[in-house]
Amino acid sequence: MSLKKMRNIGIMAHIDAGKTTTTERILYYTGKSHRIGEVDSGDATMDWMEQEQNRGITITAAATTCYWKDYQINIIDTPGHVDFTAEVERSLRVLDGAIAIFCAVGGVEPQSETVWRQADKYHIPRIAYINKMDRVGSDFFNVLDEIQEKLGGNPVPVNIPIGSESNFEGVIDIINKKELRWDKNSSGAVIIESEIESSRTGLSEYWRENLLDKISPYSDEITDLYLSGEEVSSDIIKSAIRKATIEGKILPVFAGTSLKNAGIQPLLDAVIDYLPAPDDVLPTKGHHIKTEKEVLVPCKTDGQPLGLVFKIQTDKEAGTYCFVRIYSGAFKNGSSIVNIGKGKKERVNRILRMHSNKPENIDSLSAGDIGVFIGLKFSQTGDTLGLDSFPVLLEKMDFPEPVISIAIEPKTMSDRDRLKEVLDILSKEDPTFTINENEETGQLVISGMGELHLDVLVTRIINDFKVDANIGNPQVSYRESITKETTHVEKFQKIIAGNENRAELTIKVTPAKRGAGNSLNVDAIKKELPKEILEAIVRGIEGSFNAGINFGYPIVDIEATVVHANYSETFSTPFAFEAASVMGFDEACKKADPILLEPIMTVDIMTPKEYVGDVISQITLRGGIVESLESRLSIEHIKAHSPLIKMFGYSTSLRSSTQGRGTFSMEFSHFAKKEK
Repeated sequence: MSLKKMRNIGIMAHIDAGKTTTTERILYYTGKSHRIGEVDSGDATMDWMEQEQNRGITITAAATTCYWKDYQINIIDTPGHVDFTAEVERSLRVLDGAIAIFCAVGGVEPQSETVWRQADKYHIPRIAYINKMDRVGSDFFNVLDEIQEKLGGNPVPVNIPIGSESNFEGVIDIINKKELRWDKNSSGAVIIESEIESSRTGLSEYWRENLLDKISPYSDEITDLYLSGEEVSSDIIKSAIRKATIEGKILPVFAGTSLKNAGIQPLLDAVIDYLPAPDDVLPTKGHHIKTEKEVLVPCKTDGQPLGLVFKIQTDKEAGTYCFVRIYSGAFKNGSSIVNIGKGKKERVNRILRMHSNKPENIDSLSAGDIGVFIGLKFSQTGDTLGLDSFPVLLEKMDFPEPVISIAIEPKTMSDRDRLKEVLDILSKEDPTFTINENEETGQLVISGMGELHLDVLVTRIINDFKVDANIGNPQVSYRESITKETTHVEKFQKIIAGNENRAELTIKVTPAKRGAGNSLNVDAIKKELPKEILEAIVRGIEGSFNAGINFGYPIVDIEATVVHANYSETFSTPFAFEAASVMGFDEACKKADPILLEPIMTVDIMTPKEYVGDVISQITLRGGIVESLESRLSIEHIKAHSPLIKMFGYSTSLRSSTQGRGTFSMEFSHFAKKEK
């Protein structure tokens, strides 16, 4: 398959906007599945995990390959819930284009904004699909306005709906000047074309003029034809839309209702016509380990082999599935490769092309493609795979830190090793899931992005991996910091095995701006000390960042500076300086008026208008501050900030105060001083 005939796309949206339902139709119409799976009935192809079927939401980013008009489309169906932001982030990192789905009723919802920002970060060209046009309250043109206002997008309708709500019939294809309707008897597989009705001609012409106006800056040919009053051909229009879309200047918009099987085929055509092939996007950036220079890696099948592991998944029978995007060259079955970052040799035992969770064996995987490697022992999410001859590290993925924790312990001691093994597997799969063991109590503490995130993981531990465990109540992951600058002199002296170990350090700690992170400056002592002594000091202080000040929580937003070091060739040892740096940093922080920081969450609440007073009162009682209140057709969107500790159990109380009709999502915002 040539690169020009390939598309790597993701489907992104707010929870419940219809991502998985749309993907099911795509698989059906491209012939990948012979029946349409439904989220509501729990048999959606892409929601293959038992929990996804039970909960009716997407948790993992399922990958599949299908074909449309001789083009290969690799699709990744990403989660919409904010707790699974890592799944979205690592999927977007390896995509060339995306379909952004919006609900015709809900419009631009909170998580739509989150995934949009993530796509902006990776400069991903997008097309938009406004779904659920048959629902009560649907408004295509209102959603266009919201995309422009809230996301800063430049929406350009390529087809517009005929009617809405129960009167939705189909769409007007603006480019080809046709009305399209979908035959219900063929589950939407047959499209009925007709001329535009006279009552809709004016509307069609208005939006065609709008389209030509938006794309004319990207085509001199269109400008010339437009000014001379000549007809612009559909091929010329499509070429200009493609150019503007790939450059991120416009957002082609389509309408439909996936549940009623209407609108999918034009969307598939748009993927082919407007979203980029792997070699249409800019070369990916890499870091050459030996030269320490940035290099650009063009997408070429005959280039040096280079791929990025963007997801790990454990299969009971086959072992570890490493999902890999190939950026250059080709990888073959049975070949020896290198994990560039870890410097470890790996062997590719098998290469698979995935259809949801059903694999297909293939001989090789080339530049631009996405597949699965089996047999890798050391590779994790974010690792670069290649050869020693081209040691280039692709840019790492950044994931937010977990903010909520629970204690977990096996019901029997015999299960302890098995539990640790399972936790290790899950942490390899999910970079936002971490495990810590309390050295004093031996208690295992797991941390994640939210209550739902941890609930899903715990359910997997107990049900999927069959480990009986007791689960504690959710706990907040606090941080510690300081409020004033202070300097401390630490003298260390100890006789071990008859040898004296001596060190003296002067350490200054300064509070940094909130969110700036930690830094360590050793410039003042760099030239005075041997390399091993300097390394011991750095190791000691950087290790202390995670040790806490008074409560053992990680330390944040501190600038540490080693001002002076008293070194003796006779008595000074790396051990002495590492010990002095640990104790000196700890004492300096204790003198600097330490404080406890708690995670503050951005809370987005959607509620029917009649309950808005109760909902605001409820969030205020939980220590929340309402930032904004936005009225929509039938619902109110409340945006607030609240301490995470006060939000436990909020889901239940919101449901009870809105008769089950209110929904909310939470996302970490920042750390702030904990109020007493």
